[in-house]
Amino acid sequence: MNSSESNILFSSRTSKILQAPPELKSGFVGIIGRPNVGKSTLVNHLIGQKVAITSPIAQTTRNRLRGILTTPEAQLILVDTPGIQKPHHQLGRILIQNAKRAIESVDILLFVVDSTTECGAGDRYIAELLKKYPTPVILGVNKIDQEYTDSKEIDRSYTELSEMYSWQMVRFSAKVGKNLPQLQQLLIQNLEPGPYYYPPDLHTDQPEKFIMGELIREQILLLTKEEIPYSVAIAIDLVLETPTITRIIATINVERDSQKGILIGKGGLMLKAIGSKARKQIQKLISGKVYLELFVKVKPKWRQSRIRLAELGYSMEE
Repeated sequence: MNSSESNILFSSRTSKILQAPPELKSGFVGIIGRPNVGKSTLVNHLIGQKVAITSPIAQTTRNRLRGILTTPEAQLILVDTPGIQKPHHQLGRILIQNAKRAIESVDILLFVVDSTTECGAGDRYIAELLKKYPTPVILGVNKIDQEYTDSKEIDRSYTELSEMYSWQMVRFSAKVGKNLPQLQQLLIQNLEPGPYYYPPDLHTDQPEKFIMGELIREQILLLTKEEIPYSVAIAIDLVLETPTITRIIATINVERDSQKGILIGKGGLMLKAIGSKARKQIQKLISGKVYLELFVKVKPKWRQSRIRLAELGYSMEE
């Protein structure tokens, strides 16, 4: 949708035509940065509910997820992208390519960096990448709630980066919410008047099945840590709703038999723990009781196969 299109949106939820106020600002905000700088945590905090998974493991975001923040004065579509780093397999190449596609298709870029470490080669690589595009960039310095040494030198390195490229800069903590109102206002100030792109009561454009799969994957990342960091893909096989409970059957796909063994655990304890924690998160998502049944399946080298990647929902975005 572009500026020449109507400011009227039909909502399938409300069956009403939604007219955007003349002064409403709207647009797409691409959230870019290295892995594990807090992009997904930021999206969740701004939206006010969980739409993106978070984990200490780097590059947990795979699909280009959109979180939708609607206020009386603006609608911001927050495009959470995979962390940009050197890819090591076909899945990694797809993730990086999709992150670059996101850069081309948004109205503002929020370049998130980690205030606990000095500006490094990875940040400078992204900065040079963003310089190629006419899109306005805001440098977001995250994790200011954490204590760290050499804070003045670290802060100076990011100040110099923002000055080098003439970027606005804002410091905040996505984890505790510090300075997020200021960040939100700065994003709105950089938007143009526009329409409702989505119904105002919507928080993400992703279907519930996708979010369910991500909540399961998040628990795997948290519970298995470094043992199975990236070799997992979730397929939601069945969602059956009744008046009293939602029954979900899902398959956890891995690449090796040893990974299957880790996920199942001794006596099935690991799989039980993953299912229990994921079920609680999914119940929050759908606001109802959930029965979750998990299976583990080995698909050798699925991250290297375009066909298997496509089967599991990973492909180059147009």
